[in-house]
Amino acid sequence: MGLANLVPGISGGTMLLAAGVYPTFVDSVAAATMLSRKLRPWLLLACIAVPAVLAIGVLAGTVRDIVLEHRWIAYSLFIGLTLGGAPTLWRMLKPMPGRAGIAALVALIAMVALAILQESQPSSSTGEGGLTGLFIAGFAGATAMVLPGVSGGYLLLVLGQYVAVLDAIDAFKEAIRVGELSLILQSAWPLLAIGIGVLLGVSLVSNIMRWLLKRHRDVTLGALLGLLLGAVAGLWPFREAVLPEVGSVVRGEVVETAAAAEAIELKYRPTKSYEPSVGQVGLSLLLVIGGGVGSLLVGRLGGDGASEDIPRPSGDGPDG
Repeated sequence: MGLANLVPGISGGTMLLAAGVYPTFVDSVAAATMLSRKLRPWLLLACIAVPAVLAIGVLAGTVRDIVLEHRWIAYSLFIGLTLGGAPTLWRMLKPMPGRAGIAALVALIAMVALAILQESQPSSSTGEGGLTGLFIAGFAGATAMVLPGVSGGYLLLVLGQYVAVLDAIDAFKEAIRVGELSLILQSAWPLLAIGIGVLLGVSLVSNIMRWLLKRHRDVTLGALLGLLLGAVAGLWPFREAVLPEVGSVVRGEVVETAAAAEAIELKYRPTKSYEPSVGQVGLSLLLVIGGGVGSLLVGRLGGDGASEDIPRPSGDGPDG
């Protein structure tokens, strides 16, 4: 989940689905927001949240560099990891009722449309990074953590807070490195605003998803399956960063000269599709298969238990 949140276009919730622990996760969050006295939900959240935070803090630079410099390798692996979660959801739905199939189709179409929209938007956006904006950014990012198929990075780009959030994290890390208390306190306020937004977002969306899974199990699982499959639409691996054209706008500024275009960092450059070599296609397929097998193996650990957490409604229930 932490690694997925580092990559634009991939949702942390998608990885929870692929691992077969999504229903357990939303149940645990909902229980925690009700200040449950039971140890189990708190322990489950810790098992997910602690590694996710560590992955973001320790591996952010490494994953970013791999994605920027070897996109086709990273995205091929992520496609496999994502698709590998589909069998887990399928087992939870068998036999799939018609309403679940319709929900899956609608969600799939929505994700493809979102991927097309994402490709048509500028690759970066500038935000002021005020406390209110960062709070909203944290809330939006938390929505992506819980809602499969929605990329937190994309939501931050739309809100114009993507760069501001990264700057806030970097400023806090630098203050810690310097060890100056005044800088640490000053840089902690933006992170506090982001953190409050994240907590509220996770709590709200998790409770909504828990209610939907309990009351409208088949339709919700069908929609989640569509989101999972549709997430692959935004993961086409054979794209590369190119120099922005003179006169184009990058990060809110007009690129006036060729030298200015070359000075723009790789992560802020636009991307375009290219024709891969035969070797790249072959290795990409192997990575997709490898990622899918890995995801299936992880799903086997949690899939059966996850399906038991949300039994089918009986009799006259909303999906009965």
